[in-house]
Amino acid sequence: QVQLVESGGGLVQPGGSLRLSCAAPRFTLDYYAIGWFRQAPGKEREGVSCISSSGGSTYYADSVKGRFTISRDNSKNTGYLQMNSLEPEDTAVYYCAAQRGTFRTSLSWRDYNYWGQGTQVTVSS
Repeated sequence: QVQLVESGGGLVQPGGSLRLSCAAPRFTLDYYAIGWFRQAPGKEREGVSCISSSGGSTYYADSVKGRFTISRDNSKNTGYLQMNSLEPEDTAVYYCAAQRGTFRTSLSWRDYNYWGQGTQVTVSS
């Protein structure tokens, strides 16, 4: 059963931007931290960024720091990942996930309870 729904992926040239969205049709995200993960072909799932339930705390993987910005709008029950200066190495399926309880910044997929089905991001000229 799909708990979260990602959107906003697509094909973009190197240096371009995309904004991913993460919606929760069946529950309220207010009390959950949100994380973004990605998985490229033949590679393990990698944590990209996470944000606390209030939005007051954020964390980024070194590979995206300074290029990606995570945010959320609890009034819209939606999380976002703004991706700028995209590189071919950013090509992957991107997943959002929701985390119950104490906010953990480890970016470990094991800390997350609910997942979306993913959206493809392809960076290519």
